[in-house]
Amino acid sequence: MTIRVLIADDQEMVRAGFRAIIDAQPDMEVVADAADGAEAVALTRRLRPEVCLFDIRMPRLDGLEATRTLLSGANDSGPRIVVVTTFDTDEYVYGALRSGATGFLLKDSGPTLLVEAVRAAADGESLVSPSVTVRLLERLSEPASQGPPPEEVLTERELDVVELVARGRTNAEIAEKLFVSVSTVKTHMEATRMKLQARNRTEIAVWAWEHGVVG
Repeated sequence: MTIRVLIADDQEMVRAGFRAIIDAQPDMEVVADAADGAEAVALTRRLRPEVCLFDIRMPRLDGLEATRTLLSGANDSGPRIVVVTTFDTDEYVYGALRSGATGFLLKDSGPTLLVEAVRAAADGESLVSPSVTVRLLERLSEPASQGPPPEEVLTERELDVVELVARGRTNAEIAEKLFVSVSTVKTHMEATRMKLQARNRTEIAVWAWEHGVVG
C-alpha cells in the first residue's frame, strides 16, 4: 500500500526537497504541496492523504492551527500529521502534540528520520526528534492537577502498555516486552484510547507522563 503524503511549507525549496525524498521511496508518493496553512487544510480535506507534513510558521494559517482545524473531533478518521520545523521551543513541541500531531521533527533531522516519521505516522506510531524528546518528557512529567488516579482509569495490563507507549516503544516492541501478541497490544491500545478519549498514541503518552504512569 502506498502512503499518500501532503507537504505544507512556505519555502519552495523545502517543499521540493521533501518531495524528492518522499517520492524516492517505493511505498510513498506526494499527492500535493501547499505554501500556507489554509491551502494545506483545503487540499487535505479534498485529497485525504494518509500523512501530512506541516511547517509551523506559515502565512494565513500556521501549522498548529491547521492541525487543530483538521483534527478537531476527527478521532481516527483524520490524517496523521507530523510537524516538521526549524523551531524546537517547548511551546511549539507541546502545542503540536496537544493539537493532535502524531510526530514532531526538526528540519535538520535528515532524510532517513523524515522517511521513518512518515512510515511511523502511517502506522499510527509517534516519532519525535531525539534532540527534543528528553526535554519534552521532563515537561510532561509534571503531575496533572486533577482527575482520578491512573489505576482507577485503566486496568493493570493497560497501564503496562501505556507506560511503554510513553517510553516510545512500538507495538511490536511492547508485544515482545510483555510476552503477548501484537494484536493483543492493539486491543489494549484501542480500549485505552476509548477510556481516555485520546485521538492517538501521542495523546496517550502525554496522559501517561502527566499522571505519573512512567516512573
